[in-house]
Amino acid sequence: MSNRFPEPLRLKGARADAAMDAELRRNVAFWMLRGVECRSGAAPSGLGIEFAAGRVVFDDGIDRLARRFALRLAGEWLALVRAGVKVPLAGLAAARAAAQFAEAERMPPLPRFPWVATMAAELPPGAGQLERISRDLAALAGETGPAAAAEIARCRALWPVIGIVESIMETGGDIRLMRDPQSDLNGYGCSHRPRPWAVTFASSTASSVSERGYEAADRVRLRLTAAMLRDGDRRAIGLEAVAVRRRIGHDAGLPAGGAVVLAASGTDSELLALALSHLPDAGRPITTILLAPEETGSGVPMAAVGRHFAIDTANGHDVSRAAPIGGFRPDTELVSVPLRDKYGIPRTSAAIEDEIGRAVAAAAAAGRRVILHALDLSKTGLLAPSMALLRTLRERFGEGLDIVVDACQMRIGPARIRAYLDLDAVVQITGSKFLTGPPFAGAALIPPRIARRLGRGRLPSGLDAYFSRGEWPPSAAAARGLPDGANYGLLLRWRAALAELKAFAAVPEARKSEVLLRFRAAVEAAVAQHDIFVLQTVADPAREGGGWDSLRSVFAFAVRAPGSMERLLDPTAARRLYHWLNADCAALFDTARERSIAARICHIGQPVALPDGEGGQIGWLRVSAGARLVSGEPSHRGLATDRRLAREMGDLALVFDKIALLRAHWDRLAQFDPRPRYR
Repeated sequence: MSNRFPEPLRLKGARADAAMDAELRRNVAFWMLRGVECRSGAAPSGLGIEFAAGRVVFDDGIDRLARRFALRLAGEWLALVRAGVKVPLAGLAAARAAAQFAEAERMPPLPRFPWVATMAAELPPGAGQLERISRDLAALAGETGPAAAAEIARCRALWPVIGIVESIMETGGDIRLMRDPQSDLNGYGCSHRPRPWAVTFASSTASSVSERGYEAADRVRLRLTAAMLRDGDRRAIGLEAVAVRRRIGHDAGLPAGGAVVLAASGTDSELLALALSHLPDAGRPITTILLAPEETGSGVPMAAVGRHFAIDTANGHDVSRAAPIGGFRPDTELVSVPLRDKYGIPRTSAAIEDEIGRAVAAAAAAGRRVILHALDLSKTGLLAPSMALLRTLRERFGEGLDIVVDACQMRIGPARIRAYLDLDAVVQITGSKFLTGPPFAGAALIPPRIARRLGRGRLPSGLDAYFSRGEWPPSAAAARGLPDGANYGLLLRWRAALAELKAFAAVPEARKSEVLLRFRAAVEAAVAQHDIFVLQTVADPAREGGGWDSLRSVFAFAVRAPGSMERLLDPTAARRLYHWLNADCAALFDTARERSIAARICHIGQPVALPDGEGGQIGWLRVSAGARLVSGEPSHRGLATDRRLAREMGDLALVFDKIALLRAHWDRLAQFDPRPRYR
């Protein structure tokens, strides 16, 4: 497939700057200026916007930084006016977005635009301040007056939902989603702004948004901003929630009568899965059977029994981790089935499935409703149980057994998802793992038989900290106690992920398999170049039939400890190495070759702690193939497919080269402890 983007703007005029032109042409934050004439000339206020002609003029004397800011302001403003927003109101909204852009870019104060800090602030300025700023903006647009009082009031009322897409995508999650002001990265070491200079094989954990995903989300953000400014309310966000749920259901092959519920994360979706089991018979105790909770998410065991799994929630509530959530049964029992033995080696399928069968039977015999969590796939690529066992258990226990499939890695094709749904299983998915959308984009696919439960009863009251009505189908009477509205940040994160899904789905099936096999070979070759790595042995997913999702795409590896080839890094040391990889370490090295390797930012999967058989643990790092490896990283557009893949495999080898370099100079790295940064 082609990865070419439409050509963005070119600067024109005597003062056109080649370097500036190149920067704007490749920076997706300026996508709305494609097709707009941007010319240097006479602009007494530094910037002039001709809305009828679709032209931007910047003053010959404006400095490069101010010009960059002015163009971001102009692009936003023009787009909102084209979408039917009145010029003065559009100017205020554009100024807020441009001010947030300047803040994200860490621009110094801009004398020509003294209102930047005011417009970037979390709380809206007073009406008088906004009127004065609107007068300043009117001079740029050739308008004679500022925004009317009603327009200023509308802007203030909509203030929290006006701004740049990366800021909005940081909302509607928990503390892990928040951007560290020092690093400009979130708790996963990635960004809601494109970071194409980073080598990224982190889809088993989380990825920075791509240019493709960013633009898709930003187009929706701008469309919704215009609608809210025109209408004066937030109904557009609710309508977008309906559209996103419909699109997810369509792409996943959800049958008629099924439902999609959006969740901020895969762990949040555990709460809704448990809630669904309360609906048919709230008076019956529940047993939840989890597979390898250490290979799903740290909060999953708590969520699976109705407890808070973080210190804050998607709806902004401060909570106590591990405290009970209101409305859930306090007597829910948790049974864990390990997928590995005490040495960290995968157990046989027969042993795992025998233990699962006995656990389900024992809970059912005790008169308990059973929730069995199937795992497709784990953090290291394990799958259990087989479809054959799930069919057997469904036939034996009928509606007394609820099956929930953790497919949050999303390394699974639509046909597999449909097979699970045909078993009346709830399927949990995310757009933020294999699909490489931004972190915190979860959903549950609910088959028709289970979806009918939403028409009666009432969801546990404590879910109001995690969900709003907009994440659920309008017909879900059980969700009537949830607060109105929808999670705006979640919707935009899903839009970015759906753009990646569309690009991936367009690639022929045989090509998908070919790329994944090439990735496997490249991992094995890179590991073989050094004697310090131990590659974990994991079989391909044991699926019925073939296809790309029957191939291994997550590769966990351990690193031998400095000074001891017999010992492997423990989880704490592996996490330090993980952070160093995601940082520019060039300043700590002497030779040109070492600096070249150390300078490359490499983002891979967080370490997974597994037992070493001697009472300790090993930290297993991961490299994984994501959808972008198959469909094409947008920053590599213009390269032929084979050349692009050769570059990607070269970057993969670099990851292991950098690890080897950092390990060889461990003491030096430990002394300075370089931290990840956005750039």
